[in-house]
Amino acid sequence: MTTISSTLTTSTTTTTPTKTTSTTMREINSKAEKMSMAQPRAVNVVPAEKENGEMEYKRQVYKPSATRVRTLATQMSYRLDEGMGRCTYLIGVEDDGCHSLLDYSSVSESARMLECIARSLNSIVLTRKMIQNEINHTTNNTKNNTNAVANKNGELVMYEVYEPTLFPPHNNINIDNTVVETEDEKEEKCNDNDTNNNSSTSIDGNSTCKQQRELNKENGAYTRCELVIQRVETHLLDPSPVSFQDLTTSASTTTKDRTLSCVSDGVEGATEATTLSREDNKNGNNNNVENLSINETLSSRNIRVAVVGNVDAGKSTLIGTLTTSCLDNGRGGSRTAIMKHRHEIESGRTSSCSTHLMGFRHSGEPISGRDSIRANKRKSEDEIARESYRIVTLMDLAGHEKYLKTTIHGVSSGMADYSLILVNARHPPTHMTQHHLNLCCSFGIPVIVVFTKMDGCPEHAVKTSKSELFKLLRAPDVGKKPFAVRNEQDVATVMGKLQSLAPVIDTSCVTGEGLDLLRKLLFSLPKRRRHETKVNRPFEFLVEDVFNVPGVGAVVSGFVNAGELTVGGSSNDNNAQVDIGPMDDGTFIKTVVKSAHIARIHTSHVTSGQSACLALSMKKEDRLKLRKGMVALQTENPFSTKYFDAEICVLKGEGTTIRKSYQAYVHILNVRQSAFARNIEIVNNNAIGLPSNTLMMDDPDDGIVLRPGSRAKVRFEFAKRPEYIRPGMRMLFRDGRVRGVGIITGIPPPPSVVAK
Repeated sequence: MTTISSTLTTSTTTTTPTKTTSTTMREINSKAEKMSMAQPRAVNVVPAEKENGEMEYKRQVYKPSATRVRTLATQMSYRLDEGMGRCTYLIGVEDDGCHSLLDYSSVSESARMLECIARSLNSIVLTRKMIQNEINHTTNNTKNNTNAVANKNGELVMYEVYEPTLFPPHNNINIDNTVVETEDEKEEKCNDNDTNNNSSTSIDGNSTCKQQRELNKENGAYTRCELVIQRVETHLLDPSPVSFQDLTTSASTTTKDRTLSCVSDGVEGATEATTLSREDNKNGNNNNVENLSINETLSSRNIRVAVVGNVDAGKSTLIGTLTTSCLDNGRGGSRTAIMKHRHEIESGRTSSCSTHLMGFRHSGEPISGRDSIRANKRKSEDEIARESYRIVTLMDLAGHEKYLKTTIHGVSSGMADYSLILVNARHPPTHMTQHHLNLCCSFGIPVIVVFTKMDGCPEHAVKTSKSELFKLLRAPDVGKKPFAVRNEQDVATVMGKLQSLAPVIDTSCVTGEGLDLLRKLLFSLPKRRRHETKVNRPFEFLVEDVFNVPGVGAVVSGFVNAGELTVGGSSNDNNAQVDIGPMDDGTFIKTVVKSAHIARIHTSHVTSGQSACLALSMKKEDRLKLRKGMVALQTENPFSTKYFDAEICVLKGEGTTIRKSYQAYVHILNVRQSAFARNIEIVNNNAIGLPSNTLMMDDPDDGIVLRPGSRAKVRFEFAKRPEYIRPGMRMLFRDGRVRGVGIITGIPPPPSVVAK
């Protein structure tokens, strides 16, 4: 590469009036001569830009509007697609390849804007290279330029400086055999080069790092920049950058001030964000805001809420409206944003269980679920988790009667702190509403009643629906007192009394009525399940789903019920070894957890109370044995059993007769399997005031017969395979309808062992 010298002259053709003095002509010629000597034009530095390909030229990005930022993001996405995930931006260069002759400050600010746009597209800047002294003026001003680099002949020498990026990659990300070095490593490398080679930086390639790190930031120092942008997985990124509203309004903010809003809390091997409240950060109130980690937000400040109700109650629509911060159009537009399957969108009926995050800041302000740049795109879970102080996980469950077993499994394994019972204000509650209400109460989950579709609903219909529902709440098997919530003072009143009160809120997803009050109530809910108290127990991970990811292998998703785990170790690292099972024969397989995600964020540490995904190192034949309902344990002797003892209570309702050899479908957390009742023992009902002679009978042929309302100790046997269960787990059994609930009291030895 050689230095580009520009000794261009500009031929100016002027048309002068017939009466022009000689003084005026001399002034015009003098100005033209100065312009041609001081500002050289048409200096080619690179080939002309092509319409296609991964190269994009930009003269300058100066205070763009929101519309302009969207256009730039779309253009960058196109260049990334053209380059198979990588593109190069040349800033300070015209479309024809000529130098734009901009100062360092203009080029640096443009590079910052483009780097923030790249971050919104799940991309990072691998290198940010500043190039100066590329143009040698006809006027010899090298003597006046103290930062200019010259060779032995006194000629200006172009030099390149690699500046730190605004959002540096974490932990030497290796992408396509390209290792991104940290600043410390670059400095060490420069020191080594400085020791071994004391030559100056020149166009021919001889370099000195000390001279490379010096940039002329004064006016008149023509600079251009080269950005290499790479699209990466979301979990490899550092915390989310400043919002694009701030980006478009505060273009003059310094890089040092901008990076204060994003700090990594330094868990080795992970990118767990420490994010300050945006509003407090804007107002300068950072003194009262503690550093928050995503691990803590997704465990101790994560409220899990099950959303149940009849098929026409509008559960998915309400969740979509709350998480996207956009009102419904009256035709189910909000629910399409959260539904998983095509047939759900077409029919409007949810047939599966899904979870959706709703974030809040310190002040209780909900975090908008829409991306600030791409208005039609929802924020991903990792973006919401990084920005939030408190998270409410909304579990969307099926409402149709034929999907009742799916709803039962979702409530049983969802570890819900609270439940939202949705009722269509235009129709009285149905038998499915009663089933869902009894289901939540049988698991001891406090209920919050939400009347939906209040817009345009007749008053007599609302009155009828409320009176019918209040009867269900006051029933002896529910025992709740309805309490109408109309303002924030009522929200403060019901806090701490949810075991006896049932808050009732009127809402509409079309007009927005009651939604702010519902958000305030969800933000104020205290954490009911204290999973952090189980950190000292052995690690226990409940597998809810199994995936086979190409290039990764076996991945299991589920809930960390107890303990904690550090992942990413080798096969000899005991901290990352787990036993997963049981298999069909009751055995467990030893494996190593390679990596873990929480809310789609890569982490090296998972703890009790978090929903996580674990990547396992397993053989191909072992992957085929994985199934839902398994557990991953860190214990010396993992066990499984086909027999268990439970103390059950038969729910009141339709006629149910339970006797020996009774078969039902059992739900124990994430375990679901058919089981037989092998032995029944009567519990003394007199202690609770229940006459035993009316609740159970002693049939001489079939033994004890249980009726609705009776209590007994029953020994169950799984019909197909052994499972991992332990005393203290809550169980539920059904045969079409929910017939009873209970608690596991013990694990008996197998009959073969007893016979010996």
